[in-house]
Amino acid sequence: QVQLVESGGGLVQSGGSLRLSCVVSGVIEDLYAIGWFRQAPGKEREGVSCISTRDGDTYYAPFVRDRFTISRDNAKNTVYLQMNGLNPEDTAIYYCGAGSGVALPTMCYYTDLSWGQGTQVTVSS
Repeated sequence: QVQLVESGGGLVQSGGSLRLSCVVSGVIEDLYAIGWFRQAPGKEREGVSCISTRDGDTYYAPFVRDRFTISRDNAKNTVYLQMNGLNPEDTAIYYCGAGSGVALPTMCYYTDLSWGQGTQVTVSS
């Protein structure tokens, strides 16, 4: 069982930056992927980015590529999402998810996802 706790959300003006953190605890398998998802009001949850725990490979959804950066600090059991160039369309609840899987060049592959409670990101125009 994996536990995930997100933090770092908040209110920021368009063009601003935020860094989200996801502290991971529990049993992490060798072949694991940890990622960020978001859900805007009235929309389905969508994947944003992920990172493989084995080799650090990453994937970014096209709508955040070149603006967001995912990284990990193994000593702190934490995965970060640095978000730059935020715009109002990025407003959503951001969730951390983890499961058996990998980051591939074209997608994140997960099974048996565990979820955090989410953190609100609001970007004002």
